[in-house]
Amino acid sequence: MSPATEEGLRLSKQVMALAGCSRREAEQYIEGGWVRVDGTVVEEPQFRVKLLQQVTVDPSASLLAMAPVTLLLHKPAGASDAQALRLLVPANRSDQDNSGIRTVKKHFSHLEALLPLPAPASGLAVFSQDHRIVRKLHEDERTLEQELIAEVSGTIADNGLARLARGLVFEGQPLPPLKVSWQNETRLRLALKGVPPWLAPWMVEQVGLRLKALKRIRIGRVPMAQLVPGQWRYLLPGERF
Repeated sequence: MSPATEEGLRLSKQVMALAGCSRREAEQYIEGGWVRVDGTVVEEPQFRVKLLQQVTVDPSASLLAMAPVTLLLHKPAGASDAQALRLLVPANRSDQDNSGIRTVKKHFSHLEALLPLPAPASGLAVFSQDHRIVRKLHEDERTLEQELIAEVSGTIADNGLARLARGLVFEGQPLPPLKVSWQNETRLRLALKGVPPWLAPWMVEQVGLRLKALKRIRIGRVPMAQLVPGQWRYLLPGERF
């Protein structure tokens, strides 16, 4: 037996022979999660298959290119962007995800963090490999409304809500107006446009309050909904920021 035989053949070569297709098509089948080795899905074209192992290609396998995806994560408080990325694994997919999208490893590569939250904050975080979504969120960053819930302590200054709403002055520059209201005795609802979330601690301090926690619950028309901390879902095909 030759060393190559002992090491096994590349899975892509085995699929080429089984499906009568090109190498690139074989790689698409594999990366799309359509190929099993001894009953287990394998998504790496370079995987080595031994002589007695059985390779099968799903009869419903499609060669349509996998569309790039956007993942919505409920980022836990204290997690950095890098730590949040590590939560994007199949085991953390929400049971509430009704997108019908088949999860494959390729969905977790080349993801860009968009409209990042400061590490102490929690809530809706967006990671995308779809250039259309990436471009939109970069271009619309100043006009896209972000809704946040601020847990605060202290006593608000006289006319404090009005001061927040009409826009404060930060480092000599007036901030855009925002929508602000009390959700309850300790929670403020802030709807911001053109104001980054990291400014929230400074903003509430200007009216006599101290920020204890911050959570983003909506970006544009996309809500966080029922996602629990540490879980993610796919952006639905019909959803628009």
